[in-house]
Amino acid sequence: MIPEGIHWHRTAPPPPICEKVEGDQTADVVIIGAGLTGLRTAITLAEAGVDTAVLDAERIGFGSSGRSGGQCNPIWRATPADLRKKFGDAQAERLIKTTLTAADDLFDDIRRYNVDCEAEQNGWIQAAHTRNAAEGLKRLYAEWAKAGADITAQSAAQTHAAVGSDAYEFSLLHGKGGFVQPMALTRGYAKAAQAAGARLFEQAPAQHIERQGTAWRVRTPGGSITADTVILTTNAYTDDLWPGLRQTMLPMYSISLATAPLSPEQQASVLPGRKTVSDTRLAIYYARYDAGNRLIFGCVGSNDSARTLGGVGRLLRGLHSVFPSLKDIGIECTWAGRIGVTQDMMPRMFEPAPGVLAGVGFSGRGIAMTSVMGRSLARKVLGGHNDDLPFAVSKISPIPFHELSRRMVPLMAPSLSMKDRAGVLWDRLKPSFSEKET
Repeated sequence: MIPEGIHWHRTAPPPPICEKVEGDQTADVVIIGAGLTGLRTAITLAEAGVDTAVLDAERIGFGSSGRSGGQCNPIWRATPADLRKKFGDAQAERLIKTTLTAADDLFDDIRRYNVDCEAEQNGWIQAAHTRNAAEGLKRLYAEWAKAGADITAQSAAQTHAAVGSDAYEFSLLHGKGGFVQPMALTRGYAKAAQAAGARLFEQAPAQHIERQGTAWRVRTPGGSITADTVILTTNAYTDDLWPGLRQTMLPMYSISLATAPLSPEQQASVLPGRKTVSDTRLAIYYARYDAGNRLIFGCVGSNDSARTLGGVGRLLRGLHSVFPSLKDIGIECTWAGRIGVTQDMMPRMFEPAPGVLAGVGFSGRGIAMTSVMGRSLARKVLGGHNDDLPFAVSKISPIPFHELSRRMVPLMAPSLSMKDRAGVLWDRLKPSFSEKET
């Protein structure tokens, strides 16, 4: 049996030394959630001289930030026209402008803070698994290229060469994309926040938030921290600490495997340019290398174990269908993590009360966009106006019938996989791709 274990925990640098909450303390800002969003927020605030405390119920990077695929995919699933229709011209233009620089900003941060996280910015291949999906990617390409994105449409031959697979007949190459070791990035951000003066607390679950005059008191089992501002950055691991926040997104699950290291011959044929790849399936397939030349391959799962409802089998079928040359490769481990998914697949920045902020719901774009959100939350605290931020600031609005939808989540992965297989079968029954390649 393939062992369960989070690969990134095995290869990340040592964690920072953190404190435990003891007694009653004070700060200017208390951040709940020590993942990428919360820690990137803490860095900017601490650098500005703000007394910042960060709490995590578990360990630094316990949640999504230490479990994701680590791919920096910097373009939304929505087109610029979609964003303008949803947010209005002014808000959309700020978001589009920030999106175009998000990947470079992330890798600049990694260099600035000297974060050892296996970062490589070689590009991201977004591959169409059917002809209908290819048409959607062509529309995405036309609009984002017009907006100034570093994006290229790739023919069947170009796609086969770039992926090292004939599973896809069309793709987009996003030149700014790349990958990181996500737990290493999280721990690197934690150390940068500490170096700037932030205080980090582990195994300190926030149990209650209550008003104390003009400030807020956050109670934990070991004590409390009272601050002028509370920022919630718990994303898919959000509980009922603040009413309604958990109901603004659904917890989807990403499951992954790490292969044994590929030989030089295998590396020459599988993702030979060390780009990342993800496809347009509903139960998305994605793949990338790590620094040890293992292939990390993932798809959609059912809960916090990759084994649930055939998850490992789904992973292996996906790996072998996209990269049949790796059918006999050894598998070192599998793991799972949650993704906070909103109804429109866009993040949310909330201000539910004076002095309370939240940034959640990255919907599979977390590596690039958690840093954007962190800087935005910090800018808001430091006096920035809402109409200067890339994300619209709003009140909490729960998803209708959230509890019923949440209970159905475990069944979504096998259901989506069945729909994907039906779509591929239907696509094969149609005439072959046009010889005229885009």
